[in-house]
Amino acid sequence: MIGAIMGVLVLVWAQESHTPWRDIGYVRPRSWIRSVAIASVVGVVFKLVMKAVVMPMFGADPINQRYHYLTGNLAALLPMIFVVIIGGGFGEETFYRGFLFERLGKLIGSSTAAKAAIVLITSVVFGLAHYSDQGLAGVEQAMITGLAFGTTFALTGSLFPIMIAHAAFDVTALAIIYWDVESAVAHLIFK
Repeated sequence: MIGAIMGVLVLVWAQESHTPWRDIGYVRPRSWIRSVAIASVVGVVFKLVMKAVVMPMFGADPINQRYHYLTGNLAALLPMIFVVIIGGGFGEETFYRGFLFERLGKLIGSSTAAKAAIVLITSVVFGLAHYSDQGLAGVEQAMITGLAFGTTFALTGSLFPIMIAHAAFDVTALAIIYWDVESAVAHLIFK
């Protein structure tokens, strides 16, 4: 739940520092329905590609041992869905993309090179933040995810679709674990 707390603290900081919320990516989409639909599909597909293609290339264990207790465990799954949507989708994106992009942008600028550096810096920090919980495989996955979400944010300046994609990514991960199909998905391409 630390992600949710970070997100709330960023919003409090923005309010207290008189930083417009749009500067941290809180920009209303032109169409909420279209944005939510596309971002949800992107998040699900991105997770499946990460699980079936990218992580096997890194030699990652097909089973996420840290969260394997969720397999078939509906009582544990339901609160975890809430945690990943609020903590990951809202909190992590608000902090790692919204806040850090805004702060680093003030520090190093908004040129294309500066934005590329910000994407790289925030992706590394985002990845490392996952080490204590998910080990090296979690760092690798989070860095790649950070690069994708960070690049998207650098190009669009809007957090809401990224929040939705992140939440869909995490909920898909939980579904794969809950239904005990992690190994099957991880071996779809590379047997």
